[in-house]
Amino acid sequence: MAYVISNACVSCGSCAGACPVSAISEGDGQYVIDAGTCIDCGTCAATCPVGAISQG
Repeated sequence: MAYVISNACVSCGSCAGACPVSAISEGDGQYVIDAGTCIDCGTCAATCPVGAISQG
């Protein structure tokens, strides 16, 4: 199951830079993860400074 970004996102962008498959992009007010591209590696969740990313 792909990871998701909650409303706790502060739009810092650290997750997007860490994603090895470029599945994360800036959305409307926060970053979003493309579920079809996400490989469930968890790198983004480990990188997020506010803990806004979890498995969906």
